Amino acid sequence: MRILVIEDNPEIAGNLCAYLETCGHRVDAARDGEAGFHIATGQHFDVILLDLGLPKMDGALLCRKLRDEARADTPILVLTARDTLKDKLESFENGADDYLVKPFALEEVEARVTALHKRCTGRFASRAIRVGDLSFDAGTMSVEFAGVDVRLPPKCMQLLALLMSGPGRLFRRRDLEMELWGSEQETSDRLRSHLHILRRALLQAGGRDPIKTVHGLGFRLVLDE
Repeated sequence: MRILVIEDNPEIAGNLCAYLETCGHRVDAARDGEAGFHIATGQHFDVILLDLGLPKMDGALLCRKLRDEARADTPILVLTARDTLKDKLESFENGADDYLVKPFALEEVEARVTALHKRCTGRFASRAIRVGDLSFDAGTMSVEFAGVDVRLPPKCMQLLALLMSGPGRLFRRRDLEMELWGSEQETSDRLRSHLHILRRALLQAGGRDPIKTVHGLGFRLVLDE
């Protein structure tokens, strides 16, 4: 894999680059947000590791610009000391796919990078799914609801595609987490935040939320009124 590390702490960046290279990855690095944006949009990377507290352009703005302006769908793993739920939700809303709080184990970073890459490539490649007036095209990474374009981060698109694969079917929280991240999560914050972003976007586009919560069990996609 080719990985871009955007981190202003030279010790952390050096450790990340050295370890990931020993794992067989090609690694580039940037020390500030402006340089990170320039490199990320000028070359192809399989995964981006992004710190939030960056000089010149903070990581939150950089993540949002990559998604909204550059239309980049490269998986983004946020590595930060900010550990509040608010920071996590904002990162996911800005387009991040995963979030890891410092200090972290280098082995876990590499494991998450590998899982992100596997799950963001090929799982839904060349698939176009339509359920009622909701459609998802993996080839163009586009979503429409009631004829309106829906802007979603890549991980939310993957979550939507999972729900659309079985309309009306009950998806348990554990099953969704295993599909999205490869393991059951310690808390429900990560899945809940992605569901929140997805539901809000669909509600704004189609005027209704088609994702129903079955309390204590899971979630299902219901298009019929």
